[in-house]
Amino acid sequence: MKTHIKRAAVVLGAAGMIVAGGGATAIATGAKHTRIEFQMVRSANSVNTGCLPDAKAKVTVQSKGPVEVMTIVASGLPKNTEFDLFVTQVPNAPFGLSWYQGDLDTNRSGTATGRFVGRFSIETFSVAPGTAPAPVVHTSPIPDASSNPRTNPVHQYHLGLWFNSPKDAVAAGCQKDPNAVTPFNGDHTAGVQALSTRNFPDDHGPLRDLRP
Repeated sequence: MKTHIKRAAVVLGAAGMIVAGGGATAIATGAKHTRIEFQMVRSANSVNTGCLPDAKAKVTVQSKGPVEVMTIVASGLPKNTEFDLFVTQVPNAPFGLSWYQGDLDTNRSGTATGRFVGRFSIETFSVAPGTAPAPVVHTSPIPDASSNPRTNPVHQYHLGLWFNSPKDAVAAGCQKDPNAVTPFNGDHTAGVQALSTRNFPDDHGPLRDLRP
């Protein structure tokens, strides 16, 4: 279940400064850090299984006031393969609260470009003031919850990229069981994580450095 939306790109230039965080570096520009650039790297799973040795992604986020425009250019991935992008609370399992942002589909060279419009800054968060009924759309293999847990605001500053299909993850050498699924796609039948921002601290993902 995948929905593709084409969005216009916005390119703005400015002089840069370096913002460091736990061995990772985001390039921020503007008086309020309204534009950032950073790298996604191989996920913990990719490193542990020895797959995708050349995989990486460059991410640029530009503030447009009420929203941000995020551009991702990924390379070193399997060719002609579908991936799912999430904004996550932490970069590694158990990932915390996570938000399905959209899709990246590679070409025959294993590269993919995606542009997304949303809230990708220090103001990115989820909140549930109380418990309420939730629609149950999927009942298998990973069923939807019928209600939400109550939570105060929880910020999400990390990114993760998942294989849309477990079979593609198996073919790439990133997982062994073609029947093992994760909830990280539109119908909760995704494979394992391929890229992430684990090069940043759990509590200081790169989106935290953009201040519109």
